Amino acid sequence: MTHDATTAVDETFALNEGCDLQTILCAWHAATVQLEQTHEALRAEVRRLTDELEEKNRELARKNRLADLGRMASHVAHEVRNSLVPVTLYLSLLRRRVVGDPGSVELLGKMEAGFTALDATVHDLLHFTSDRDPRWRTVRLGELVGEVVESLAPQLAAQAIRAAVDVPDELTVSADREMLRRALLNLALNALDAMPRGGTLAIRAISSRESVELEVADTGEGLPEGAAGRVFEPFFTTKSGGTGLGLAIVSRIADVHGGRVRAENRPRGGAAFTITISQTLSEAAA
Repeated sequence: MTHDATTAVDETFALNEGCDLQTILCAWHAATVQLEQTHEALRAEVRRLTDELEEKNRELARKNRLADLGRMASHVAHEVRNSLVPVTLYLSLLRRRVVGDPGSVELLGKMEAGFTALDATVHDLLHFTSDRDPRWRTVRLGELVGEVVESLAPQLAAQAIRAAVDVPDELTVSADREMLRRALLNLALNALDAMPRGGTLAIRAISSRESVELEVADTGEGLPEGAAGRVFEPFFTTKSGGTGLGLAIVSRIADVHGGRVRAENRPRGGAAFTITISQTLSEAAA
């Protein structure tokens, strides 16, 4: 082989060797990028699962605390109510004796108001600790909302509050009617408390194949910062005279219906509370 031929072969071999190395480097780079992307995806998934596990653990711990609290509260509520019955009777007898003494009558009225407030607290405690299963039936939401709003008519008029209801007449939901009425009433009363100088009570419902959302909103001052995540905790309240059980009862009712309740401030002012009821669970139970 001549010198020129040998040189050509060497150059061709070097060129092929260079091409192979470049291909290898490109493949290596592509594999490295893919591994980095896979690593980041795995890290993101681990973070998501970790956050989800922590949330589930917090929820389990909350439910365990509520169960312990419920047993204690039930015992206390029954004992207090048993003691209230004779005291109320004695107050009634005493009122007959002091009917001619305006000062005593006024003082007695204040005592009765205090016992009425205490009885309301006991009533909330008993509702909170009630642990019965839902009695499933088909509930016409428009009819139920109308009943609740009508029952609040005197208070709405006294506080100059307008009721705006947007619930389709044909909309139905599988639920325990009494439980749902209680939850709706508690949310409506909570909204009224937020509007002592008037406003609008807005109730609307949105349905999908999987769930029904029932929203109760007000035009008050809204929730204080950091309160949205705590308003459903038992005994947490932002009101001076509140028991802190009304919204906890709503949360419990949503739970037994396979749903949830959330609270948020509205962009234009006021707060909104939304109960989501799973139709998949309720229809299966029914």
